Amino acid sequence: MTAEAGVLPTAAASEPVKARRSLGSRLAEAVSGGAVRVFLIVVGLFWLVPTIGLLLSSLRSPQDMSGSGWWTVFTKPSQLTFDSYSKLLENGDITNSLLNTVLITVPATVLVVVVGSLAGYAFAWMDFPGRDWWFLAVVGLLVVPVQVALIPIAELFGKIGLFGTIFGVVLFHTGFGLPFAVFLLRNFFAEIPRELLEAARLDGAGELRLFARVVMPLGGPAIASLGIFQFLWVWNDMLVALVFTKSGTQPITVALQTQVRQFGNNIDVLAPGAFISMVIPLAVFFAFQRQFVSGVMAGAVK
Repeated sequence: MTAEAGVLPTAAASEPVKARRSLGSRLAEAVSGGAVRVFLIVVGLFWLVPTIGLLLSSLRSPQDMSGSGWWTVFTKPSQLTFDSYSKLLENGDITNSLLNTVLITVPATVLVVVVGSLAGYAFAWMDFPGRDWWFLAVVGLLVVPVQVALIPIAELFGKIGLFGTIFGVVLFHTGFGLPFAVFLLRNFFAEIPRELLEAARLDGAGELRLFARVVMPLGGPAIASLGIFQFLWVWNDMLVALVFTKSGTQPITVALQTQVRQFGNNIDVLAPGAFISMVIPLAVFFAFQRQFVSGVMAGAVK
């Protein structure tokens, strides 16, 4: 008994002690299983149902849309036709609004990317009086809601002759997009190794050449993410367009909203117009998806 009593504690001490797993680790393991992946795939398919329904509705005649739901296409494929898209191209209001949307979105995106990149580089690597205070002021502008500035800027644009013009809408979107752009790009550019910039300066590179040859290539993911954010925001905007545009300068969002008021007379242009308005920003997103993910994850892992 004495020997056994002496052996038991030694055996117990030699056994490995398993660390207690936290609740978070057990939940992480549970949600990484195959059942959860199947569930997420099912949720994604349900999320695509409205998009598929809009696409199929845009390929049906007004009579078919009024008489039955879009799911009847699967039993009657003969309903599919491109006549609605032909009528859409003949609708001057919709085609002009699509052109106006491009004329608003592209300059507003390019200006925000270019000016935001230059300002972000200046705040990150250039020394000038009050740099930190100016950056805090820019960050403070992020909390200013768009609704607060609608009436004052509308009055200002009316006095200087920009109200109702595409240029005025571009200026508004550029002004409200710059604070986020400067904040995002400044934080990204600040992570560039100082030694790399100093080596370029020793080789005789000026600030503009340093920005174009070193900073811009390294900041590609963040710049692409900013461009996608700005493009989607401006393309899908309707509030600013409702306030600052007129009948000849309204984008596709306002044009579709105007067409909804006459739903009984132009149902054949609403579905294809809405689908085109939705598929273009989706195409832009998927085209730059890799850069977008890299930019969002930038700084998460050093």
